[in-house]
Amino acid sequence: RRLGASEEELLATQGNLANTYAFLGRFEQALDMNQESYLGYLKLHGEENVYTLRAANNLADVLLSLQRFEEARSLMRKATPVARRVFGQSHDVTFTMKKIHAEALYHDPGATHDDLREAVTKLEELER
Repeated sequence: RRLGASEEELLATQGNLANTYAFLGRFEQALDMNQESYLGYLKLHGEENVYTLRAANNLADVLLSLQRFEEARSLMRKATPVARRVFGQSHDVTFTMKKIHAEALYHDPGATHDDLREAVTKLEELER
């Protein structure tokens, strides 16, 4: 933490560093920072904010990389309706959430046929 930097600037920097860790394959470090960033944006701006929702996407993406599929699905089940309500169906944040949710369904080795059908439905919605 730096004196004089706003909470917004700190969260943005933290999120950028987390994304860099993920790009380098350092997913555990990325997870910790993405969790802090998401919770920080949630506290600062609430759930109906573009930065909060983008941080949720980043967190879910790292959860996927760590094969923590249920946690990624849970986050996307919670955040996607908020993004849809605030931004609409065609916004990039909403689109990304649907994609991540589908990936969390079909990449899970324990996926059921219902999970796979749900993933197909979500992906078909993205195509429209």
